[in-house]
Parts: sequence; structure tokens; C-alpha cells
Amino acid sequence: MSSPMNDPAVEGDSASTTAATPLAPFRSLKLKLGLLVAASATVAAVIGTIGAGGGVAPWLAIPVTIALALGVTQLLAVGMTAPLREMTLATRRMASGDYSIRVTETARDEVGDLARAFNTMAADLASVDQQRRELVATVAHEVRTPLTALSLRLENLTDGIEPVTPEALDALLGQTRRLSGLVADLLDLSRVQAGLRPLDLAEVPVLGLLTEVVAELTLPSRAVQHSIEVRPGDLTVRADPARLRQLLTNVLENAARHSPTDAVVSVRAEATANGWRLTVSDRGPGIAPEDRERAFERFGTLGRLDGSRSDGGRSDGGGTGLGLAIARWVAELHGGSIRFVDPPAGAPGARLLLEMPAEPSVTKERPVPHTVAPTPPPSTLSLPIAPPVTERLPPPAMEVLFGAFWPERELPARRFIMVAAIGGGVLAALLVAPQILGLGAWLVLAACGATVLYAARDRRDPFMLGSAALCALLASTTVLRDAEWIGVLCLLAGAGLLAAAVTRARTVPGFVVAAISWPLAGLRGLPWLGRVATGVTRSGRGPAVVRTAVLSAAGVLVFGALFASADALVAHWVDMVLPDWNSDSLVWRTFTAVFVGGVVLAASYLAMNPPAVDRPNAGVRRPARRRFEWLVPVVLIEAVFVVFLLAQVAEVFGGDSYVRHTTGLTYSEYAHQGFWQLVVGTLLTLAVVSAANHKASVETAIDRRWLRGVLGVLCVLALVVVWSALHRMSVYDAAYGFTRTRLLVWVFEGWLGLVILGVAAAGAPLRGGWLPRFALLTGAAALAGLALLNPDAWIAQHNLDRYQATGKLDWVYLQGLSADAVPVIMESMPELPAEVGACAVPDVHRTGWRAWTWGQRRALAALDAHSADPGSVCTSRMLIVTSGD
Repeated sequence: MSSPMNDPAVEGDSASTTAATPLAPFRSLKLKLGLLVAASATVAAVIGTIGAGGGVAPWLAIPVTIALALGVTQLLAVGMTAPLREMTLATRRMASGDYSIRVTETARDEVGDLARAFNTMAADLASVDQQRRELVATVAHEVRTPLTALSLRLENLTDGIEPVTPEALDALLGQTRRLSGLVADLLDLSRVQAGLRPLDLAEVPVLGLLTEVVAELTLPSRAVQHSIEVRPGDLTVRADPARLRQLLTNVLENAARHSPTDAVVSVRAEATANGWRLTVSDRGPGIAPEDRERAFERFGTLGRLDGSRSDGGRSDGGGTGLGLAIARWVAELHGGSIRFVDPPAGAPGARLLLEMPAEPSVTKERPVPHTVAPTPPPSTLSLPIAPPVTERLPPPAMEVLFGAFWPERELPARRFIMVAAIGGGVLAALLVAPQILGLGAWLVLAACGATVLYAARDRRDPFMLGSAALCALLASTTVLRDAEWIGVLCLLAGAGLLAAAVTRARTVPGFVVAAISWPLAGLRGLPWLGRVATGVTRSGRGPAVVRTAVLSAAGVLVFGALFASADALVAHWVDMVLPDWNSDSLVWRTFTAVFVGGVVLAASYLAMNPPAVDRPNAGVRRPARRRFEWLVPVVLIEAVFVVFLLAQVAEVFGGDSYVRHTTGLTYSEYAHQGFWQLVVGTLLTLAVVSAANHKASVETAIDRRWLRGVLGVLCVLALVVVWSALHRMSVYDAAYGFTRTRLLVWVFEGWLGLVILGVAAAGAPLRGGWLPRFALLTGAAALAGLALLNPDAWIAQHNLDRYQATGKLDWVYLQGLSADAVPVIMESMPELPAEVGACAVPDVHRTGWRAWTWGQRRALAALDAHSADPGSVCTSRMLIVTSGD
């Protein structure tokens, strides 16, 4: 059996407990918890204060503060509860019979004390269990011999093979007496070990007790003489008379049994300074020094495999082999000791020495050494030992928290992932300008995306590859378009698509859970991150890497500063490469580095160990017992749709006058009033289709026809709702002009119509497992297509066309558009009044290469190719403003 530290099944879980933890020197668990809370709160307060002082946005400051506080907690709390989990495993293994397991004792607090007490208890139980196994095995061996002899002799007597004679009966009587003596000795030994009653101490005259014991001692097969000497003659000791008599009987009987016929056994008792002692000397073959301790073991007279005997080679034994073991237990109960010593020079036989205190220290049990008892000799009959248990340590807190939803799958410590995440954070700090997307952000996204794709378990899966390509297209909007709103939307869509891809989600609830799992991965991956960091420190290369990095950075900074100050061209290059490092920028970039590094680490862990985001029974039908249970609600909903359809027909044919006469609203007000309700109705229609699909039975052909027919009609009616919503939006746009929100609504409602067409296509074969991923991919593709369409330029163009038709233009809104709209506005400038054209041009900032975008480049080129009216009141807004990062 192996200890937990060597058991490969638990090596990974126990590794962290062997290393010194930051709070290991403290001896109080309460103090450790207090320091843990204080350190986490202090870190959170300091980081939050620095972020607020540096003007860091809350969406960036809050997650970074939480992440750093959790990191400090994980660092300080490592190993605090590991001994408790080890003890849980140890108790399970001990319950199955394995007492060899031990727990880690590195802590100095109450948990460490408990671990040390547990190890002591385990050692005691191991020793007791080993002795129990030896006792049962040796008793079985000892009983088997007389029982076999009795059985054979009785069979011979019964079958008439051997005559019934007094000698035969006497032999049988001897065997039964031997068995009776064995049982009596075992009972005595069990009583002594259990301490069933305390010692009944009294004054005992030694000479009288020895005389009585010798008188009662009879050995028919071996006549010996006893020489008793007591000094002083009236020596009286304090002891339990019954148990002392038992001790003396066993000792004298053992000496007589191993002495030759007519030999003299010398018994000498004398007082000592601390009590009294008894010496018993026989004339037998003696005991070798290396076997003297073995003689006091249970059944110490059993032969060994090499033919020698544990009683020192005595071959005339009879007895049960328990007498000296009982004698030692009685002596130790009184606080004394018993052992064999060297006989006088030239004297034969063995010499036993009993030393007893003047006042016995009442001890109910013999102290058990804190070591496992030695393995019994090969000749001793052994019981089978339970095989070692290979179960793992009890689950850590993260395993308990996430359970079967997100188990740990023996992830390897992939150090490259951590290094790449740190590199992504540093790259973000250097390349991403505050609140500005551009080339630097695209480079960071490309590096971080490659890291996550490298970490993914199923990177060759078609859905993964398609999603990766679409994510790359969405990320490219940060460098193609200057409009941050579409860039942010594309990044959010790409993040959701990436989460669904790495978790291989297949259902709409699975997509939601996958998106939530990304931030949760920062918490779930803390144990893995701890193993990676521990592996780096234990590899021996950690200090060398840190020294190399520090020395390299110092060398680059020193010589770079020297050469930059010495050469203006080098200084210009340095300014292009390095960002502006003022105090506020430094704080923002530090938060950005931590945020991006943490996001990449969480995404990489999510890709390496994705959770089970889809329910096991997702997509399984639970049909209703009767068809009308789902059919009636759907038909009634369709009836409501029909009423709405009739209203749309009346509105189309009646026109504006009919709407005004009926509702009192203008046509544009009527169109705007119900648009959002129609969008919600479309979404609810998809929910109704999904619910009906799960409740409808498809066992028979008529069931399938009903399902296809009813849901097909519902899909057609839903498409009518989509058309109505788009029609209303077109009316509203014609009245009030295009905006970003209205354009997004156009795209969203059109995508809903595409999804409804997909539902109708899936309804024909009644197989829609592909539909959720189809909706996800087409939604992301629609957003990417909108970004490629250049939405700000499209909005500007349609508003300028509306101005040409109606003379109405919201020039303030056009000013708020991004640089993507500038080329369109500049092309229409000759057709606009000078005041209107000048005031419609958005601000354009000439920035460094990190914030460079294709839209910004086109805007600057358009401004350089046109000139503004210097007399315009808005001419100042056309100036090209130069700013830094």
C-alpha cells in the first residue's frame, strides 16, 4: 500500500499541499481567515481607488478589481483545506481496511493539529489491525493442529481401526485440555487488553504467593523442583493479587516446561530502591538474544519457516504460546516491565527479569507504538488484506460548486497558454488606445483569438472552424470602420459566437449558458491556473526566467533612452512605437493588460475544458397525451394573427385617410406606435413554434400532418408580421429619416424573417437540430454584413437623399456620425447649401497608427480633396484635429 503522496491517483490533488503556503507560519485558523479577508478587501480597495483616480471606466475597473482580489485569495488560501479533503479520503480508505494512508502535516494551525492527530490515530489503528490479523491467523493455526488430531483419532476409534484403550482416551483428553487452555488464555488476554475492570490493588506477601503458585503448579510430563528465595523474607508488595498470581503462574509454568526433567527452577524476589524485582532462571536450552523479544509475542512458540523457533530453539514446548504475552500485559498494567536477560557467565538456560514499581501506575492498555507492526513470518497463516483504494481525493471547493455541470478533466499544465495570455495583456496595454478601436485592437484580437483557438479541444470541428472564420470577419470591423458602435456590437457578437463554438453548444439555452460560462471560467479555472503557476516555480526555471526578463527590460530601457535622447530620428521612432505614458494612461493601460490577459485565460480554459452547456435531454420531445392540448392554443393564436392580418389589409387599401379617420393618428404615428410590439410578437411566435414542436406527437402520419400544417400556417402568418414591421419602419424612416437604431432594427427584423424561413424548412422533415446554430451563424453574419455595408455612410446617404426630396435634414445627427460618413457627405457637398454642408460634416481626428482605421483614412482623403467655405458658421468643425493616442 502506498501513501497519498505517492499514489498516482491523488498526486495531482496533493501536490499543492506539500509546498509552503504564504499563511503557513500562522498557528491560528481564525487569524488566517482574518488575514485572508483583510488582504482581499485591501487589494480590492486599492485597485478600485487607483482605477477611479485614473478615470478607468467601471466596465473595465470592476472585473479587474474582482479578478485581482480573487487571485490574492487563491494565492493566500492555497493548501488551507487540503488536509481536510485528504482526511476524508483517508477515512474512506480506512473503512475499506487500508490503514497505511497518511495526511499532510505542514500546517501549524488547528487543521495541522488535526492532521497530526489523525496520522497518530491511523498508525495506532494500523498496529492494532496488524496484531488482530496475526492473532486470528495464529489462533487458527494453533487450533487446527489439536482439532485435526482429535478428528483423526475419533474417526479411527469409531471405525474400529484403533482399539478403545485408556491410553487412547488419555491422549484425546490431553488434546481437549490443550484446547481448553488455549481458550482460557485467549479469554484472559482479551480481558487484559480491554481493561474490563481496574486493578484491585492490595498488599501481597511475595513469599506466600510464590509458595502457593509453586504448590498449584503441576506438570505431569515433566517433574521439576523450585528454589524460592525472597529478600527480605517478609517482602510485601502492592499489586492486584489475582493478576499477579496469573503472571507468576504463566512465568513459572513456562520455565518448568522448558527445563529438563528433575531440573531446578530458581525463583528470586528482592526489594529495590524503586520497587521490587523477580528473577526466574531455568536450566533449559536458553533463548538467543535476537529472539528474546519475540518470546513475548502471541504464540511465540510457533516454529518458523527455517525450522528454528521463536522461543529460542526450545523444542520441548507444549502450551498455547500466550502465557508470556499475558505476563507482559499484566506487568505493564502495573507499570512494570518483563524481559529476558543474559544468564550468569557459564550458566545454562534462560533468565527472566520482572521489575515492578512500589506503587503501580494503573494503566488500562499497553501503549501502542506509532508504527505499523512488522509483517508476520511466512509460516504464519495470514488473512487477505483489502486492496488499496485508488479513488481520488474528495473534490475541492470548485468541484463542489460546479458539480457535474463543469467537471475537471485532468487538464495538463499548458504553460504556453498562460504565457500567451500574459503576452496578449501586455500587447493590449501597448497597442490599444483608450476608448478607440483600430489597427492596434485588431492585432490584439488576432493574437488572443489564435491563443484561444490553439487551446480548443475540438479545433478541427467544422462548426469551430466556421465560427472562427466568422469571428475573424467580425474582428476585422475594428480596423475597417471608424464607427465604434458597430465595432463594439461585432466584438460582442464574436464573443458570444466564440463561447458557443468552444463549448459546442447546439441549443438556444446552450448559447446563453455558454456566454455566461466565459466570465465564470475565470473562477472555475483558478485551480488549473494554480497548478500551472506551481509547475513553473517547481521546474527551477522560474527565477531564471524572471531574472532574464528583468535584466532584458532594464537593458532595453537604459540603452533605448540613451539613443533616443541622442538622436531625433530614433526618438521619433520610439514615439511611434511606444504609447503616451502619462499617469492616467499608465493606469488605464495597466487595467487593460490585466483585463485582456484575464479574458484570454478564461476563454482558453473554457476552450480546454468546456462545460456541459446543453441539457442531456435537450431536443427530446415530451408529447402531450391528447392532440388538442397543443393544437387548440396554437389555432387560437393563429386566429389572432388572422385578425391582425385583416387589419393590415385594411390599412394598405385604406391608406392614410382611413387610418386618420379610424384612429386619429397620422400614418407615421400609426406606423411607429406598433413597431416594437410586432418585434416582440415575432419572437413570441418562435417560442410558440418551439413549444408546440415539443408537445406534439409525431408517432402517426396524421400527427405529423397536423404538426406540419398548423406550424406551417403559423410561420406564414409570422412572415406577414415581419413584413408589417418592415413596412411600418420604412414609413417611419421616410417621415423622420434613418438612424443607427432604425437600421439595426431593419437588420434584426430581417434576420427574424430568415429564421422563420429556416423553421419552415426544418418543419418539412421534422428535423430541426441544425436550426439553432443556423440562427446563430446567420445572425453573426448579418451583423458582419452590416459592418461591411458601412452603416454610417449608408445612413448619411439616405438622409441626404431625403433632403433632396423633402428639404429636411437633421444635420446635428449627421455631425454625430463617425468618419465613415465623411466621404459620402463630401461628395454631396456641392449639392447642399454651404451652411448645411459644412455643419453636417462629422469631426475627424488624425490619430497614431494604433488607432488607424480604413474608414478614417478615407475620411481624411475626402477632406483633403475638398475645401470648406471659410465664412460658414460651422467651418471650425471641419478642421482636422491632430491628437495623440
